[in-house]
Amino acid sequence: MLDAVVIGSGPNGLSAAVRLARAGSSVVVLEAEPEIGGGARTAELTLPGFKHDICSGAHPLGILSPWFAALPLADHGLRWIKPKASVAHPLDDEPAVILHRSLEETARGLGVDADAYRDLLTPFLHAPRDLISDALTLRVIPRRPFKLARFGLVGLRSAAGVAKSRFKGPRARALFAGCAAHSMAPLEHRLTASLGLLFLIAGHVEEWPVAAGGSASITSALASLLRSLGGEIRTGVRVRSPRDLPDARVFLFDVTPRQLAGIAEKALPEPFVKKLRRPVRSPAAFKLDWALSGPIPWKDPACLLASTVHVGGTMEDLCASESAAFNGKECARPFVLVVQQSLFDPSRAPQGKHTGYAYCHVPYGSTADAGPAIEAQIERFAPGFRDRILARHVLSPAALYEHNQSLEGGALPGGLADIEQTMLQLHPYETPNPRIFLCSASTPPGAGVHGMCGARAALIALRCLSRQACGPLA
Repeated sequence: MLDAVVIGSGPNGLSAAVRLARAGSSVVVLEAEPEIGGGARTAELTLPGFKHDICSGAHPLGILSPWFAALPLADHGLRWIKPKASVAHPLDDEPAVILHRSLEETARGLGVDADAYRDLLTPFLHAPRDLISDALTLRVIPRRPFKLARFGLVGLRSAAGVAKSRFKGPRARALFAGCAAHSMAPLEHRLTASLGLLFLIAGHVEEWPVAAGGSASITSALASLLRSLGGEIRTGVRVRSPRDLPDARVFLFDVTPRQLAGIAEKALPEPFVKKLRRPVRSPAAFKLDWALSGPIPWKDPACLLASTVHVGGTMEDLCASESAAFNGKECARPFVLVVQQSLFDPSRAPQGKHTGYAYCHVPYGSTADAGPAIEAQIERFAPGFRDRILARHVLSPAALYEHNQSLEGGALPGGLADIEQTMLQLHPYETPNPRIFLCSASTPPGAGVHGMCGARAALIALRCLSRQACGPLA
């Protein structure tokens, strides 16, 4: 009889399975789609020979994940490729802001705010890996409790508030706001500063990398490791109810809370099911992939140093874009996240050609075509960009959901980076049923390809495993 069944083969589901298998548990992973990966997949979406990351593209938290660091993923094919810089943030009529690994080099590009930027980041760059580990691991006793508390004093505030109070000029404000906008929440909301600060710290520890061969290499490495430990993966198995599950002692779900409610409704008390079914408040994503005849022709060539380009202009422009998406409005000049994988990984495109990856935030379930607005924003900072497009592939919110049922309404896994979204309960991985655990990006520490949600959930499941009887879930 099985010890554990994991539903979903994204990075968190596979991480949960690996941790269980390393502890000697028998594990089967069930994946509804024909291939594994969830949000970390790679495919030829446009033309033959052009490899596109379907969801995640650059991985600042992947290379710094304490869980991934503890695994022999390199032995199973994972290789990180680092650019010369993490982030470029182009501005109108002046050089782009660049997030270099060097604090000094970054500060020199911020003009009037050079000293203020050093003052903000320097306290966190002594033993920064311990701080990042504390932030991702949720230890009862952190390695760096005072530093984590200091991080919290900044992170619990709004990104717009921190940027306005700390910086005087547009360059530092734009850099901070661009990193914070990954939260998918209005930058005036509390807690958005935490992601801005975390991503800046990450960029001063390691350049934001891409995975050699595509983001699918991450899940392929996890799957290979799992199989080497005796775990099994079954694809094309869609779980709609407990009847679709094999008998096991515990069940870990790498799905959204609403999906869990739909699958395990009869195995959970009604008040908890209602809690799981609360409306999704997160904006959605609208994504484009391009096959290009050459690299994106940025006005400032320094943008070619970075794996990630934050396109949208000033902090005020970004605030307007993110607020519009959150409040159900389309934005003519959206904040666009661009990833340039093929600049650093030549395996992504035929020789001399390149791939392009970009998405913006739109209202939940939006049916509007944001593609022209995305391309206009890139053209604004890279004149001649459209002339280099050989083919394009569109992933609207509806198409994202069709591709991955965890992306309801086109919302990215985990949704908003706010306390209510991630802290479902005092023990966010557990449910009232002692055999059911949630291990998806809807649990702490939230979205990102780092595997920590699955690893944390599996650790708690292991503590309960020996006490659970084997049999049907319901």
